[in-house]
Amino acid sequence: MNIRFYNARILTMEENAPIFEGEVWVSDEKIIYVGDGLNMDEFYRQRNITCMIWDEEIDCERNLLMPGFKNAHTHSGMTLLRSFADDLPLHEWLNKQVFPIEAKMTQEDIYHLTKLAVLEYLTSGITSIFDMYLTPGSVAEACSDTGMRCVLTGAVNNFSQSVEEMEKWYTELNGKDPLISFLPGFHAEYTCSKELMEDIASMSKRLKAPVYIHLSETQEEVAGCVERYGMTPGMFLDSLGMFEHGGGAYHCVYLTGEEITLFQKKNIHVITNPGSNTKLASGIAPINDFLKAGLNIAIGTDGPASNNCLDMFREMFLVTGLAKLREKDASAVDAMEVLKMATVNGAKAMHLENADVLAQDKLADIIMIDLFQPNMQPVNNIAKNIVYSASKQNVKMTMIHGRILYRNGEFLLKDEPLAIYEKANEIINRLR
Repeated sequence: MNIRFYNARILTMEENAPIFEGEVWVSDEKIIYVGDGLNMDEFYRQRNITCMIWDEEIDCERNLLMPGFKNAHTHSGMTLLRSFADDLPLHEWLNKQVFPIEAKMTQEDIYHLTKLAVLEYLTSGITSIFDMYLTPGSVAEACSDTGMRCVLTGAVNNFSQSVEEMEKWYTELNGKDPLISFLPGFHAEYTCSKELMEDIASMSKRLKAPVYIHLSETQEEVAGCVERYGMTPGMFLDSLGMFEHGGGAYHCVYLTGEEITLFQKKNIHVITNPGSNTKLASGIAPINDFLKAGLNIAIGTDGPASNNCLDMFREMFLVTGLAKLREKDASAVDAMEVLKMATVNGAKAMHLENADVLAQDKLADIIMIDLFQPNMQPVNNIAKNIVYSASKQNVKMTMIHGRILYRNGEFLLKDEPLAIYEKANEIINRLR
């Protein structure tokens, strides 16, 4: 399938590259050209052709093409619990509301509930997700069936999943489907025994694979770890050899200076989740400190039970807005840094370096932003408008792996949205 996007403004997200007017050409799952569309002789000569034959040519009408957003932390199957258990502190929310109903969910339930999440991701210009949930196999199947690019990670804890299962998923889910990959992970220090975490660290060393985890989300979590082991969560996990091959940590609201130095040394990505942390009153992550330390910071929505929406525009605004409040400095955490977190940095944290920017031979994970809505006018600074002013209403198109899955408010999937909604409501009515 050859698709030509022309008459576009283009934000490649390559380092220091300005927005320009031109074209993006896609062939199957790859981008084959990004440029002004002029002087194409060299392009044709390299391919030994005289012209391109297009299956579709799309006039972008001077709207913006850019890389899709990377949702670097989510729990897609938790769409079941959207607005089901709200206005509670994190640990009460988890133990009294979330865990009991999750215990009743089947793999088939999670398959259908993940499809509901995918619809929402597409409307928000999200082209890749980093999903941690109970049944990775059914999440992978749902993403494959809907065309969503998904990196999965383990949610191992004392009462669900196991190290053996995680190693099995690592073997079976990597390399099978170009949309699907798997990286080791576990829920959190406070839900795992020391012996279990030691086994995970050993597996990571054996596979030479990074590990991903919820970390330092609340003061209560940090205090509990210090009481149990005499160390903060990051330092304790490092003492077990957990990060010998790097990894990533979700939330990181209460990282100490010592842990920030550890993250620098061990190449540990920070994945911030401001919407969830705000709703659960967990606190504000020290994003400015992370930037000064040179850490790779990505953004995740967290799950639809703790957020409750899967909207990267809201997350981007909260990253910079909360940082400015925390620092009492309106210049803190520039919007361009945030846009980088939502695209390039997310791809790095998710090991999707071939889907980070718009460039020749990169994967065709592309979104189109409508610049002709009132909230995007006048055109003073398009990139900053995306962070400070844009919303889901500005997403005109979402393409993943060379397939347009959402366009002008219409989902181009085999499943009808109403059927997905009905199935989700059927599941929650049965389980509650």
